Amino acid sequence: MSMTGSEPNTNLPSEERWARDVLTKVALAAVTEQRRARRWGIFFKLLFFCYLLGLLALAWPDNLGSATSGIKPHTALVRVDGLIASSTEASAKNIIEGLRKAFKDKSTVGVILEINSPGGSPVQAGEIYDEIQKLRQQFPKTPVYAVASDLCASGGYYIAAAAQKIYVNKASLVGSIGVRMDSFGFTDTIAKLGIERRAYTAGANKDFLDPFKPTNPEDVRHLQTMLDAIHQQFIAAVKQGRGERLRENPDVFSGLMWTGEQSVGLGLVDGLGSSRYVAEEIIGEKSIIDYTKHTRWLDRVLDGTGAEATLANLLAQGRAILWR
Repeated sequence: MSMTGSEPNTNLPSEERWARDVLTKVALAAVTEQRRARRWGIFFKLLFFCYLLGLLALAWPDNLGSATSGIKPHTALVRVDGLIASSTEASAKNIIEGLRKAFKDKSTVGVILEINSPGGSPVQAGEIYDEIQKLRQQFPKTPVYAVASDLCASGGYYIAAAAQKIYVNKASLVGSIGVRMDSFGFTDTIAKLGIERRAYTAGANKDFLDPFKPTNPEDVRHLQTMLDAIHQQFIAAVKQGRGERLRENPDVFSGLMWTGEQSVGLGLVDGLGSSRYVAEEIIGEKSIIDYTKHTRWLDRVLDGTGAEATLANLLAQGRAILWR
């Protein structure tokens, strides 16, 4: 009987048949292993590609596409949300960048500064205030309005005072025109625990307001002069921004807060209204584009230190792995 190439040759000696079977199994195992290695290679390349996409998503700005150059007339929106400080979303750097983009867009009809903040750094708030004044002079045909949501207090109101008009909800909390500095004291605790305080300084006042030492009246007086000076800067900015609209009331600059409804009567704000209301009824353009600048997620994780270099290095490694 004739034998095909795929059929076993039973006429071969048993040793040759055994050797042939072993070689066949080895060849099949090699092919199977090659296929498995190829599949795993594809899997790991896809996995690394997904990893790079994740890094890019972390590094990309949160507000991608939310504020591009307007192709039609619109109201520009910049949000001041949360604590005003150099390390927060509501930093002067972020707010000023958003405001500049909003004003420079030729399709911007008016700008709304939407504020929901308890305040924060007087330096950061002052920088934003000055920038708004500068932009108003640079773009006199583009009005800017402040709108308070839940809270527009202290540094938040400092910023709002730079706008042409301020609108609030009747239940908004507005005001707190004052300055504060918090500290603490551990002198009694240290005495009870038998701890001896040791501080070595060069400069008579280098341990100014040391919380582990008894209160020094001279330190307190000096601190109070600084707080009063900053308070006067705050008051001057509010008076400049609000002008004759402010009512004569000794409590206005005392640090107290009022509801939105009460603040209308005090001249702290101009009326009741939301951002949507201001866009539609005051500015006259209901289409709103958000220009708020957000910190990248990767910068938040790495505190902005070497984030770009780290990402560039990872991307370079990724290209080498994917394309080798």
